Amino acid sequence: MTGVPPRDDPVLDARADDDQFDLTLRPRVLSEYVGQEQVRNNLGILLEAARRRGEPVEHVLLCGPPGLGKTTLAHIIANELGVAIKVSSGPAIDHQGALGSILLNLTTRDVFFIDEIHRLNAIVEESLYPALEDFRFDAVLGKGVGASAATLPLPHFTCVGATTRQGLLSGPLRDRFGAVYRLDFYTKAELESIIRRSARILDIEIHEDAVAEIARRARGTPRIANRLLRRVRDYAQVRGDGRATADATKQALAMLDIDAIGLEPLDRQLLTTLITKFKGGPVGLDTIATSLSEEPETIEDVHEPYLIQIGFLARTARGRVATELAYRHLGLVPADPGPQQTRLL
Repeated sequence: MTGVPPRDDPVLDARADDDQFDLTLRPRVLSEYVGQEQVRNNLGILLEAARRRGEPVEHVLLCGPPGLGKTTLAHIIANELGVAIKVSSGPAIDHQGALGSILLNLTTRDVFFIDEIHRLNAIVEESLYPALEDFRFDAVLGKGVGASAATLPLPHFTCVGATTRQGLLSGPLRDRFGAVYRLDFYTKAELESIIRRSARILDIEIHEDAVAEIARRARGTPRIANRLLRRVRDYAQVRGDGRATADATKQALAMLDIDAIGLEPLDRQLLTTLITKFKGGPVGLDTIATSLSEEPETIEDVHEPYLIQIGFLARTARGRVATELAYRHLGLVPADPGPQQTRLL
């Protein structure tokens, strides 16, 4: 089967554009996976124990910001066990019948990967509970007064859920996963290892200082590191001699308007807006989103995690606040807080 499945297909068997290209760069076994040492070690024990017992792996929940390798780990679990994987997402499984058609086509020990699992609607989520816990699917046959309930047995499969927002998962759904792993941002050294591996796969001649430059601007995220590497390759082939040198890398990333620590235009616009329009905060997420003409979810899931991680943004009970590091990076002077009121003892 070739080509991209239609949008209403609940099982996604292909990716488009960069996502399809990323498949060639993803490690296929756990030994090739770089970073996330604690997760890798715990998952290795889980997989080896399941192999020795000849049983399916417990249901696994992977949490963390986008681009850190949750989908890659789901495919690694299937590859390590030598079983098939069915891939879908929370928004794609929009009714009970879509879930049932996927579950009833699984075979024993198969992996069922649900990306963005926190976006399952309530009815589908309720139908997933008995499938995860008792390996059965409760269906309603027929309509109206002639409808009847039926319980259909399911093979013992492994569900791997991925979410960027663990806090949005309901307690009953989260409790049905026997192994919960959180993925964190990668170190510069780990990203450099990933970039070297990707460069070998893509047959790119890259200098070590170029590797370090890309890793420094990759926001601690392998997906972004691979994307920047491809853009540097394009620039080097069109404007240079095909080699990814330090100069070619800096020029390519300058054209993309990515600064020395990986901030993109919207990151800088977010911080500038917070500082110049709202005196550094605190200000609510919806207000910031409206000022930037962006969706609150985009700001919260894509931009905020890295800005918080590097100490440029803080979340408080009253809203978002720009830190002194953000002022310094943008070359701005913090607003004068004004005279302090004398305390009476």
